[in-house]
Amino acid sequence: MSTGGRTVLGPISKRGNRYLRMLFVQAARAVLLRPQSWEKYGLRSWIEAAARRLNRFKLAIALANKIARVAWGVLHGGRNFEVRSMRTAPQAA
Repeated sequence: MSTGGRTVLGPISKRGNRYLRMLFVQAARAVLLRPQSWEKYGLRSWIEAAARRLNRFKLAIALANKIARVAWGVLHGGRNFEVRSMRTAPQAA
């Protein structure tokens, strides 16, 4: 769901495999412990923006949700993960 240039992701669902959800949360916590890896995977700007508005527990869950969506997209699309730099959209004059 997106509006006004801001994409709002829904919460991580409690449907599906409980063990897989736990692994995504553990992966998110591991990523948050190593800020030097954020840029490598193209997450620096997203994590820093989310960290300004969320506490560390909610940030871990939000990142787990994002990782799950990326994993689904990669598996569903049948392609390799590619890091793309996130640049701001050009401002309309």
